Amino acid sequence: MKAIVVTGSGPPEVLELREVEKPSPRDNEMLVRVHASTVTFGDAISRRMPRIVMGPMTALMGYKLKRIAGHELAGIVEAVGKDIRSFREGDRVFGTTTGLRFGANAEFVCIPERGRNMVGMKPSNISFREAAAIPIGGMTALQILRSGRIKEGDKVLIYGASGSVGTYAVQLAKYFGAHVVGVCSGKNLNLVGSIGADEVIDYTKKDFIKTGETYDIIFDTVRKLKRSGCKRSLGKDGIFLSTWALTKESNDDLNFLKELAGAGKIRPIIDRTYPLDGVVEAHRYVDQGHKRGNVVIAVVGDYNV
Repeated sequence: MKAIVVTGSGPPEVLELREVEKPSPRDNEMLVRVHASTVTFGDAISRRMPRIVMGPMTALMGYKLKRIAGHELAGIVEAVGKDIRSFREGDRVFGTTTGLRFGANAEFVCIPERGRNMVGMKPSNISFREAAAIPIGGMTALQILRSGRIKEGDKVLIYGASGSVGTYAVQLAKYFGAHVVGVCSGKNLNLVGSIGADEVIDYTKKDFIKTGETYDIIFDTVRKLKRSGCKRSLGKDGIFLSTWALTKESNDDLNFLKELAGAGKIRPIIDRTYPLDGVVEAHRYVDQGHKRGNVVIAVVGDYNV
């Protein structure tokens, strides 16, 4: 099969498209024919970090250094191990390869039913490409907003509202009944408004801290703010949230996101789509730090469709 092999750390060129052996599922694994994957901000960080540093870090977390790149996926189950209980051949699934040595930027991948990763049935009303773009950004936004005890009527500011976590944070905050203020660049104002933000601020023209407005929650999805700098914009019991917070993948959360996507309450935003042999170019784009929503890798089918 074709796969994106990690040959080292550094620029995108350390990722190489190679022909590798197709994996076979163990008793507790399913073999998934990958239809779509992604390149995330986290993928880019992992690629740049020296592997001499990544090795001990991943080992401490019980993970393995990836030989094949990519964390998110959506595809069709081709075969199942004898211990698999919740899935069968032909099921359309989505999830992650977190903690596994072999990632999702490949034509096939084996993933466990229960592990450090997530896997669930794909929402039937969205494409493989859309489904692949849900797990990490959606789960991160969901868990961090919940940690802030978000509730109906809260006034919530999402900083970096046009990124992957940001677009999900806007939509989830609206789902929870909040009044949402999104902060992004001018070119993304319409996008953020279209996914439910009640107000949108162009950070190049207005500093939300200087407006005098206060918020119940300020959620920095791009790690650009500090709590100390936001004090005057937080209400009496205001909470500052950031993607520096630790999250833990959960099938329950993935299924919750699946239900929301199935009901049309959230929709994945796809910025660009690349073919499998375009992963290096996709990483170059993500490295620029200005993606809108998600960058998808189309493994099956015409990537322009």
